[in-house]
Amino acid sequence: MYQPNLHQHLIKKFHEAGIVQNGQDVDFAMRFSANISMIHELYSKMYGHRADAESWYNRILTTIINAFKERSEILRKLDLQKLDKGIWFLSNEVVGMSFYVDRFCGSIKNLEEKLDYFDELGINFLHLMPIMESPEEESDGGYAVSDFRNVDKKFGTIADLRSLDDKMKEKGMFLMLDIVLNHTSSQHEWAIKASEGDQKYQNYFYMYDDRSVPDGFENSMPDIFPDSSPGSFTFDKKSGKWVMTVFNHYQWDLNYTNPAVFVEMLDTIFFYANLGVDILRIDAPAFIYKAIGTTCQNLPEAHILLQLIKHCVQVATPGMALLGEAIVAPKEIMKYFGTGRFRGSECDVAYNATHMALQWDALATGDTRVMLAAQHDILQKPYGATWITYTRCHDDIGLGYEDAMIQQAGFNPFEHRMFMKNYYSGKYRDSVAKGALFGVNPKTNDARISGSLASLCGLEYAVEHKIQDLVDMSIDKILLMQAHSILLGGIPVLFYGDECGYTNDYSYLMDRAKSYDNRWMHRPIIDWKKNDKRKKKGTSEQAVFTGTKKIIEIRKKYPTFGDYNNIEWMSPHNIHIAGYIRYKEADRIFCLFNFSSKDVQITWYAFREKGCKQGMELQDLWSGTEYIVGNDNQHLDLKPYQFVILKEA
Repeated sequence: MYQPNLHQHLIKKFHEAGIVQNGQDVDFAMRFSANISMIHELYSKMYGHRADAESWYNRILTTIINAFKERSEILRKLDLQKLDKGIWFLSNEVVGMSFYVDRFCGSIKNLEEKLDYFDELGINFLHLMPIMESPEEESDGGYAVSDFRNVDKKFGTIADLRSLDDKMKEKGMFLMLDIVLNHTSSQHEWAIKASEGDQKYQNYFYMYDDRSVPDGFENSMPDIFPDSSPGSFTFDKKSGKWVMTVFNHYQWDLNYTNPAVFVEMLDTIFFYANLGVDILRIDAPAFIYKAIGTTCQNLPEAHILLQLIKHCVQVATPGMALLGEAIVAPKEIMKYFGTGRFRGSECDVAYNATHMALQWDALATGDTRVMLAAQHDILQKPYGATWITYTRCHDDIGLGYEDAMIQQAGFNPFEHRMFMKNYYSGKYRDSVAKGALFGVNPKTNDARISGSLASLCGLEYAVEHKIQDLVDMSIDKILLMQAHSILLGGIPVLFYGDECGYTNDYSYLMDRAKSYDNRWMHRPIIDWKKNDKRKKKGTSEQAVFTGTKKIIEIRKKYPTFGDYNNIEWMSPHNIHIAGYIRYKEADRIFCLFNFSSKDVQITWYAFREKGCKQGMELQDLWSGTEYIVGNDNQHLDLKPYQFVILKEA
């Protein structure tokens, strides 16, 4: 809605900042004018009750203007190019990899030399796991940040990062970095000053003189790391205060009831944008707003803050998309794309964590019914937003999908989760998986699963026992899992090491800073001599790498695999087979996956009910085999862990 007073105020700010009505300034001014009403509305919801509300509102406007003025000519041009293309990150041509720079290749400078490796595989989107400064032994894998604007010296420098981004931009590659909005390290400058008694910075955190308020919070707050860091508050001896520390005792939660915190972090977001970041991964957005008497997760104010950030970003740095790392149930995660008037105007990208976990459910059980039960909710994603699809990431595999999904498949939820935990931790009699349980809660018996893709698929077990048939079957499982997620829709992101079939890395047990966290077993140190085996025929590295590369090539060849809300799930004619159809205009591709260890069949009626006529030719883009659609009492046969990618001729 046009509000003259807001626009007049904005024009005054333009004049003060030297924004002129020509060239790229016009595009910026138009974007700002289009968003100013929403920015004011969202800001007012959060902070309008304060006596100093107008002052902080002006600080936000100034922050937006300064971010645009500091944006390089190259990035401004890329902004406009992306806007001209539409929603660039929906493309089938974007395929990513996530990795720890030091464990992958040592440093950011070394990473420049590995760009050809990504080209070889078909990767053009790099997610660098946290690289900003954090304390060596209290880093939480880099998520306890002590300086948001300084690269940790073990990775290199800001200059190295800028150089890498320049090289990536020349090659048409995209960059994703993390920002931790929820908390800082206890060694961050703000936390140090707060600990020393500076009232200004104590107001940046949740700090209390006694346990009365913390106890009130903890009455309704669940423990995030119950085994290693129980409770949500830590006593800071220096200040004599209790500090909110939801994750670990060395991670101090930021207090977004204070607009100074919002302005500081918005300015930091723009700092990342102007480094050349294409997608900014917001870590743990579900936790950024706290209110006593609640779980302090997924609160309405958290969504308002994210919507405010989104509107500010699309004014100053519109080429940067926002990813909300909210690992919650599908119904809840949809809210991070925005709701109501703000549907599609919050986070652009989210992790399809539920589907990731349900792939592992299907692989363990050989039954796809729980996976299929979740799809109705997952398909509610608004057009223009997208998923990160993946089989593994740096984190554990949670089993938090809803009981109703498990019950719909005919299983008892408690017993089903017990089976999953036993199967992947190797305790189940017939399991070849070699994982471990993470985050075990002795009160509830909840736990998550750690382990590399290859080890959870049985490759580690097969190699240890020197059983070639099991080696071959584990590779089939790896490629089945990768194909299912790469072709599903969204931005597929491989976790480093998975492209060469890395098994668990147990060297973390010798590192005091990591030994308590078994997630490091699936965060390997790359041995480039091992990766060179990808070129040697007959090795598992070669089989996994070339197979993964071929799947990526198929995805990139066909625009049908772009994410335009163009997926339809096939009827479950066989509980062992998951099938979906990717379509775009007149093109259709049928993707079917046998999650069972047995030979299975699916009636050709499953295709005919989707409009395929008897006698129609279907070509498998994976194997090159041609199939003819048969009649209702004939079947498509699939071997154990086989998948087909069938394109209508």
